[in-house]
Amino acid sequence: QVQLVESGGGEVQAGGSLRLSCGASGSVWTILNRAWYRQTATNQREFVASINDRGRTDYLESLEGRFTISRSVSMNTHYLDSNSLKPEDTAVYYCVVETYTGGLGRRDYWGNGTLVIVSS
Repeated sequence: QVQLVESGGGEVQAGGSLRLSCGASGSVWTILNRAWYRQTATNQREFVASINDRGRTDYLESLEGRFTISRSVSMNTHYLDSNSLKPEDTAVYYCVVETYTGGLGRRDYWGNGTLVIVSS
């Protein structure tokens, strides 16, 4: 199993920047892909960005250019850097990892979420 802890959320003014971090512990050697999702007060949970075990990144098209996902494999941590934040970016941000083991196959683990509030 993998445990995830997010940090870095908080309140920021529109136009500002923020870095979210997601630290993983447990069976970290099984992690294939890392991602961020978010959930606003009115919308369903949506994909934000992902990075695979080869460093290939993918983004929600509307966020590309403002959000950057990165990772530190040695520190078992992945990050989400955001800039030019807008009030509509206000959401609970969740980190997610996808693991693979021979016994369980592919499995997703979610953090508890960190709240980001962008004030106008």
